[in-house]
Amino acid sequence: MKYFEEVEELVKKIVPEKCKVTKIGHEGPEIVLYTKNPKAFFDDESIVRRLAGALKKHINIRTDKSLLTDPVEAEAKIRKIVSEDADITFIRFDPVFSEVVIEAKKLGVVIGKNGSVSKQITLETGWTSNIKRAPTTECDIIKHLRFSMVKESKNRKKILETVAERIYREPKKNTKDWIRLEFLGGCQEVGRSCMLLRTPESKVMLDCGINIGNPSEAYPYLDALDFPLSELDAIIISHAHLDHSGFLPYLYAYGYEGPVYCSAPTRDLMSLLHFDALDIAAKEGKDLLYTEKHIKEVVKHTITRNFGEVTDITPDVRMTLYNAGHILGSSSVHLHIGNGAHNLVYSGDIKYGYTKLFEPADNKSFPRVETLILESTYGGKNDIQTQRKDCDEDLVRAVNKTIAKGGFTIIPVFAVGRGQEVMLVLEEAFKRKRFNAPVYIDGMTKQASAIHTIYPEFLKNNIERRVLHNDSPFTCSIFQEIRGGKEREEIIKNGEPGVILASSGMLTGGPSLEYLKMLASDPKNQLIFVGYQGEGTLGKKIQRGKREIPVGEENGKTKTVEINMNIETIDGFSGHSDRRQLLAYIRKMRSKPKLTIIDHGDRQKCLELSNTIHNMFKIDSKSPKNLEIIRLR
Repeated sequence: MKYFEEVEELVKKIVPEKCKVTKIGHEGPEIVLYTKNPKAFFDDESIVRRLAGALKKHINIRTDKSLLTDPVEAEAKIRKIVSEDADITFIRFDPVFSEVVIEAKKLGVVIGKNGSVSKQITLETGWTSNIKRAPTTECDIIKHLRFSMVKESKNRKKILETVAERIYREPKKNTKDWIRLEFLGGCQEVGRSCMLLRTPESKVMLDCGINIGNPSEAYPYLDALDFPLSELDAIIISHAHLDHSGFLPYLYAYGYEGPVYCSAPTRDLMSLLHFDALDIAAKEGKDLLYTEKHIKEVVKHTITRNFGEVTDITPDVRMTLYNAGHILGSSSVHLHIGNGAHNLVYSGDIKYGYTKLFEPADNKSFPRVETLILESTYGGKNDIQTQRKDCDEDLVRAVNKTIAKGGFTIIPVFAVGRGQEVMLVLEEAFKRKRFNAPVYIDGMTKQASAIHTIYPEFLKNNIERRVLHNDSPFTCSIFQEIRGGKEREEIIKNGEPGVILASSGMLTGGPSLEYLKMLASDPKNQLIFVGYQGEGTLGKKIQRGKREIPVGEENGKTKTVEINMNIETIDGFSGHSDRRQLLAYIRKMRSKPKLTIIDHGDRQKCLELSNTIHNMFKIDSKSPKNLEIIRLR
């Protein structure tokens, strides 16, 4: 292949012979050099920098397989080299990638000053260190993922080599230059986000979600595609929530074999949510669209990228991810299409405002933007959220009032995002002696919180420092994990009154619904909504005043539960921007778009935000319906 030949020529030109490069590999968008003299690269780090600058690619240096020490001997050496202060939790060897995966609670000790310890490991054992942070508490999904990544390394390497061949294939000749977007879900609705970017050369899907609150229109319009899934070049997932990622395993069940691009936290959280969705569907007797096998295929095919890292994903599309401020690892996606022909930004779900967990969405790093696809969950003319400081006060006041009456407060939360945000508020109130009651954590929130501690660099600086200094707010003594139905019943019957954080956030199933059944009839209890409630969900119906709910019992019969408990909504905790923040996001962009496309909002909100953007900024603005196509060039 011509491109691979050009890479070899550049490597020969830039890398000195003393480096003893024995092989040049291509793994997805990355280039790998195998060497018999890794010390030469360590002694002159400018070699890799110059090569990366010339190729505009991420460069990995690995030792030639002839230098690899026997794993038993290598592990003994590693444990001797690395101080016990690192608190290593496991060591696994991956001969396919010439890597040793080292999980430790203190990464800095394993890396050493200027990488001195990790370099010593390579020089003495031959194995390249792949150092992972251990979660501060047990996390089953992370154990599973890290084990399976090593177990599937042969398959992963083949996948990455195939992806590289597709990315760097010879582009088509004598084709007309055009770019278009096809909207397959998420337009004038919240749920099943999915769109397709097409050029004469490429087919790239942005998100592939489900509509949790509307079973009759739950899935994207994939049947509208006029080509087989095997022809898709790539899928980009903005973040892990199921309305953006929940239909992804289905694609691997029906013919897709290509890559998924996202941030590393998104991959991990996405797996957690996919497995949980499968578990809930099985328990509720619902049809299973995919199996555990297909979730594992997603993981195997996922290529993670850091924020700000430019990556070729097709012959004419380059992708860069930026912080979206919505949940851990959530990304806004910048696509550079053609040779400067068009620059598109897909905002994904963004929070351009204050939260305790994350910095606001990045809107200044995009070098150029011709088209902006912007969410509008709270884009309506009346969608102005309460100031966060007031929300924190309101929450603590409300739960303390209910506890004083001897009641429980149920807070249905999205296990990824709002769960952690509320935990931080209650933990801070506890530290300031303004709150002192148990907070019962049920559902996936505990595991999701553990994943947050693996990626402290994605959190706000103060939270990052706490995690790095073994003071994670998610391990505070007030938090008690609940496992299963018997524990729930015991807590309600004999437990100390407190706060219950449980998924799902819209009361569509899971532990939050079970607690509602048990606590709804007692007026001393309370239900507080802190997140978006989708149309058609039980949460939305209760918000609108429904006070009798039919619930299924184990015997298959249905009974009616009266809701006598106090109902509150505190909307400032949302991970979505309100109307003012969405408009500020556009106003403060370094590069102003020529076109905005408004999605991810109820019909009226999409239309109102689109009209306001057009009138305020004099920008062409559209609010398409599902199945519409917009030509960008």
